[in-house]
Order: sequence, then C-alpha cells, then structure tokens
Amino acid sequence: MMTTEPFQLSDHDRALLPSDDDVQFYQEHGWYLSKKLLTDDEVDTLVEASERFYAGHRDRTLPVRPPRLAYWEPEKGDVHRHNDYIFYEDDTIRSILSKPLIGAVAARIAETSQIRLWNSTLIYKPPRPEDEGNIVPWHFDRHYWQTCTSDEMLTAFIPFHDCDEEMGTITMVDGSHRWKEIGGNDATTKHFAERDRSELDEMLEENAAFNNETVRKVPVVIPKGHISFHHCRTYHGSGLNRSDRPRRAISFHLQDRTNQWRPFEISTGERVVYNNDVLVRKDANGNPDYQDPDFCPVLWQEQA
Repeated sequence: MMTTEPFQLSDHDRALLPSDDDVQFYQEHGWYLSKKLLTDDEVDTLVEASERFYAGHRDRTLPVRPPRLAYWEPEKGDVHRHNDYIFYEDDTIRSILSKPLIGAVAARIAETSQIRLWNSTLIYKPPRPEDEGNIVPWHFDRHYWQTCTSDEMLTAFIPFHDCDEEMGTITMVDGSHRWKEIGGNDATTKHFAERDRSELDEMLEENAAFNNETVRKVPVVIPKGHISFHHCRTYHGSGLNRSDRPRRAISFHLQDRTNQWRPFEISTGERVVYNNDVLVRKDANGNPDYQDPDFCPVLWQEQA
C-alpha cells in the first residue's frame, strides 16, 4: 500500500538539519527542538484533516483492533482524545508526515542511517483546566516498547499551532535518558494511560534519587511548524490546557535502523504484545516484522 519515494532534500531543507551542536545537545539532554520543518499551510492542512477525521472520515481502517488501542470516538465526549495509527488511516496526514525532512532530522540526532515509522497518535487536549484527565503523567516510552531491541528510538511531538505552557506543552526531564534504571516491573510495560499517576510520579523521583540527579523539568515552547524530538528513555509529560482553545498535536514514534522484534516476558511468563504485533506481517521465523512497509514504512534512508 505504501509507496517508496526518493529520499532527497533540497538545499533549503538541508539548511534546516540539526547542526553538530544540536546533535550533541540531543545526545546530552535527550530532547531537541527543531527549526521550522513544516510550512504554515502544511500545519493548517493537518488541522483540517484532523477535523475531518473526528467527523468520521477514514481513507482506510485497521484490519484488526489491537488489544491496547487508544481510539477516541464521539460518544466518549469532550475528553483528552488519542487516536493511534493516524498515519495509516488518513492519507492527507500521512502525506505531510512522510516529508523526508522530518525523518532526516530524526536520523541525524539519533545518529542512524534509516528512520522507520513505529506508531502515530493524533491528540486533542481540550481547554478544560478543571479536568485532571488531561494531564499526561511522567513516563518514558521505552518502558512499553519492550518488544523492541533498540534503545535509540525516538518520538517527534508535532503541535498544530504555537504550543506553550498555558496549552500544556510537552515537558522534558532534562538528561533523564542517561539515567540508570532501578529496575522495571510488570506494570512498566503498560501505557501511562493504564497506570496510576501518583505511582508514575513516585517512580520518577525514585529514579532521580537512585542516580543522584535533580529532576529538571523543561517545558518545550514550540512555535508553529517546529517539532520537538525526544529520546525513548527521556522522562516527559504534559500539564493541563489552561488556554481558551484545544491543544492539537501528533505524537510521531520512530524506529532507528537497528530495531527489530524480540520476545519479552513478564513475571507470570506471559509474553508482552505491543499493538503493532497483531498488525504487521510476520518475518521468516513467524515473528512480528517491524519493517512491514504498510505499518512501519521507511521515512528516511541515507543515500549511498
């Protein structure tokens, strides 16, 4: 279904790639705020496409419903919306997120020669400061990507407008991707939405203390068209939307070249199943293939 496009950048796009200092910053801090990678027209098109999606438009639907799918539907009301696999279901959004420049920026800071899609989530945080369900608690993504072999995956957070603290922008715990972890448990394989917020807050503080580190929270103020990237082990979260308009964004999760499936068991002996595992094709050994071109297409490839 997905078509392969040539991975080329114009001179204008090459000027927007991270500098050597930017790459070093990402490696040291675990996050990076890009230059303006999307035009205003492209961002406005994302808004329009998301509204059509919320009204029921689909270019295609998932062939099966994964076990832990986040999928807002109108009957759920005016709540914090998450819709996984937006890249798969909406052609307009896919065409913009497939822009080679986004993958090239990710590849440069992650120091990999290839970037593939891992997952994508359309997000809508309503302007309801009284609703604590809009708070995203402290977590890092690697915890629930345990079926992956790579520790270098990353996420691009793409707001559809200027995004600041008032709107509940993404906030990083600076340098936390370099911490050693105390140790995981069965609960850490679950998405933050399935866990108690106080437990996650406590885990952050415990890990900071274990590493003799201070929790330095950095709200990332993101101008329209710019993108915030973070490492899969960087603790992050977001606060309430205290503005008078919804906070719209996409979380664009990305794989580096080395990533592939691995078995991962919890204490009961039960194997962890990530949503992709029931959607992607099987490899020669009958295991999930994280290079499936329909669900995990290549977004950037360095040319020989």
